[in-house]
Amino acid sequence: MKRFSLLSVLLVAIFAISACAPAPTPTATPEPTAIPEPEVLDIVDTAVADGRFTTLAAALGAANLVDTLKGAGPFTVFAPTDDAFAKLPEGTVASLLLPENLEQLTSILLYHVVSGKVMASDVVTLMSADTVQGQPITIKVEDGKVFLNETVEVIITDVEASNGVIHVIDSVLLPPAELLDIVDTAVADGRFTTLAAALTAADLIETLKGEGPFTVFAPTDDAFAKLPEGTVASLLLPENLEQLKSILLYHVVSGKVMAADVVTLTSADTVGGQAITIKVVDGKVFLNDTVEVIITDIEATNGIIHVIDAVLLP
Repeated sequence: MKRFSLLSVLLVAIFAISACAPAPTPTATPEPTAIPEPEVLDIVDTAVADGRFTTLAAALGAANLVDTLKGAGPFTVFAPTDDAFAKLPEGTVASLLLPENLEQLTSILLYHVVSGKVMASDVVTLMSADTVQGQPITIKVEDGKVFLNETVEVIITDVEASNGVIHVIDSVLLPPAELLDIVDTAVADGRFTTLAAALTAADLIETLKGEGPFTVFAPTDDAFAKLPEGTVASLLLPENLEQLKSILLYHVVSGKVMAADVVTLTSADTVGGQAITIKVVDGKVFLNDTVEVIITDIEATNGIIHVIDAVLLP
């Protein structure tokens, strides 16, 4: 009986001590470590970090456009790779990087930039896009591929940057040459010096630099050389002004008549008042039966030029 009482006292004492003991402190569960989001770089730094755009980066530096494309934007950049620049004729890149060619280089680079953020899903719905340079690029989708200006392929799309988006292209986009009026286009060509002299002698320069539009069938220097010896010199004399003017205006048609339209006609009324006949033989176009149209559709700001191999005589 005493043994039982002693055991009972011990148990009561143990329970009493347990009840007075402090509760164990719960162990805190560690918070998961957050993985930082990768930093989105601006367009220039994105291109540099990629490693395939060293020529583009050098060109942007030479043209003082780095700060522009690191600006707020947003911009859409069609970025040519180093391989794309390598397709240009040998020496072209080195020439463009020279200080004296700064304006041309700047024009080319800005022709690759469109204002705003245009994703690939938007690009494929467009037929053209206006560039920061001022001239548009054409866009077409063919067999699921996107082409700019018919031949430049977009090979990688939607490379995100903090101030826009980059689409990678396989060739350099070259802005079309600035259009001149009909007279300046002929002079710049270099093959129409006799025609230019004749227009000057006939006081027709201002007429053909006018609003128009005109279609001019332009004889080359070789075409004038086919005339009998002394004919051109005689026509340029002041006393033969009316005859010269009549011949020159016989080469001009009012309106802009493209080659696709010319081949559907059998004749066309000239500004000189007389008609020229038109026929197509074996895919070649002839005026007045024997004068061949050898080059077509040279665009000018006030019309179109078709080059012919002989002088038309009314």
